[in-house]
Amino acid sequence: MVPSQLPAGEPAPPDGALPAHALAELSSRPFGFYVHVPFCARRCGYCDFNTYSATELGEQPGASRETYAAAVVAELDLAARVLGADVPPVSTVYFGGGTPTLLPARALVGTLQHIRSRFGLREEAEVTTEANPDSVDAAYLRQLRDGGVNRVSFGMQSAVPHVLTTLDRTHDPDRVPQVVDWARAAGFEQVSIDLIYGTPGESLNDWEVTLRGALDLQPDHVSAYSLIVEPGTALARRVGRGELPAPDEDDAADKYTRADDLFERAGLRWYEISNWARNPEAESAHNRLYWTGGHWWGIGPGAHSHVAGVRWWNVKHPAAYAARLAAGRSPGHGREVLDAETRRVERVLLELRVREGLDTDVLEPPGAAALARLVGDGLVSVHRSAVALTRDGRLLADSVTRALLP
Repeated sequence: MVPSQLPAGEPAPPDGALPAHALAELSSRPFGFYVHVPFCARRCGYCDFNTYSATELGEQPGASRETYAAAVVAELDLAARVLGADVPPVSTVYFGGGTPTLLPARALVGTLQHIRSRFGLREEAEVTTEANPDSVDAAYLRQLRDGGVNRVSFGMQSAVPHVLTTLDRTHDPDRVPQVVDWARAAGFEQVSIDLIYGTPGESLNDWEVTLRGALDLQPDHVSAYSLIVEPGTALARRVGRGELPAPDEDDAADKYTRADDLFERAGLRWYEISNWARNPEAESAHNRLYWTGGHWWGIGPGAHSHVAGVRWWNVKHPAAYAARLAAGRSPGHGREVLDAETRRVERVLLELRVREGLDTDVLEPPGAAALARLVGDGLVSVHRSAVALTRDGRLLADSVTRALLP
């Protein structure tokens, strides 16, 4: 997913060139591609991502579903020129959005084939697509699997109709088991389910219905995210007018705890604050790139990239994105070259989220001094020079992070 608002930063170079020190670090960590597909059948009221309804952009080059794949291929060719011969084979590819499966299956498969031909794919590469339950059928999923996509993440969000209505989700909850069965029959090695909790009007009983419905699907992986009312969204306007109550932090904590209990009983182990997997092989290797300082190139309008402490982001509008590429220019809008201290701070912010935790050597003396108090409060544990969140710590992760970065 790509945020709708771009951060501040220095202008990105027109040719997309990276500093020599960043290219020199390329082989030090896994490398992946995120491919943003900015189209949705309908924009959900809570969504703050850089997405557009499938028809609102017209037929501008790169802004229609028919022409978008060509712009993606053009950026992949740019990436090949910028990264050069030393880029390692690709470890992960993630099609996100928006709704990637609004594109024809041949467009996603063709993009993957282009990545394979230009960069090479590791033999065990993880290739994921997000999908809405009402955007795929059995034949579509077979085309994806035959084309090399081996992981699918379905946006279930809730099993309760009135919750889906509040979220402006369009799918019938009864369709979710069907699409999961189709994915299994197509041969997908990993099936993930995405859930949202804390929707206005969602009771704890509603959430339990959703959790049990998700577990009945026997997923390999589950993501469960607390709803955030983002400024500028339709949901924020409804909350602001008093039509809907604002999400409650205590309610969210109760729902998180209930989810963790049920997932653990079902054999799903947490490995990141909002993610649970049946085994290590089912963990999202692509998302681990984000949490552990890996390298990735974000393809598409508004997409963000990171290589060895250099972060950049593309222009937002699909037509402007395609126009830059057609003119032989990078679609990059801005970038940041992170200094050593900023990279250290980001390590704390991100690595503390994962089950393995953070090496205590990354902490400055004031942060290290806070460990004894955090252990005494039951918020972290320290084992073999790694500090990791307890379940109570996961509920108060922001407070723990502030203590470690005073």
